Amino acid sequence: MGKFVIKPTSKGFKFNLKAGNGEVIATSQVYASAKTCKAGIGSVQRNAVVANVEDQTVEGYTPVKHPKFEIYADKAGEFRFRLKASNGENICASEGYKSKTSCMNGIESVRKNAPDADIVEEQAD
Repeated sequence: MGKFVIKPTSKGFKFNLKAGNGEVIATSQVYASAKTCKAGIGSVQRNAVVANVEDQTVEGYTPVKHPKFEIYADKAGEFRFRLKASNGENICASEGYKSKTSCMNGIESVRKNAPDADIVEEQAD
């Protein structure tokens, strides 16, 4: 089972969604407080299961309504996804993947792990 790990940063708090094997699936932006970070986690849990996929790597792709996962190619040519909430705000983003199939597997992992994931708070070093 996956888990959300909240970590303090120098500017606030962020979370990583980790799969059961400990691999990071997605990372959040930095939030001002642990409370707003937890609200971001709630947004992932609500939106991940209903979000459609917008593949921006396909020429002439059709935009999809929010909430949605956006697949795009980064400057290094790797595939990434970001989850956007119903208001269009970024909730979390992935690492770079060598193939689009791996990127799609990452999205499916978020859908599978996020809804029931435990929330763990790490302490500052």
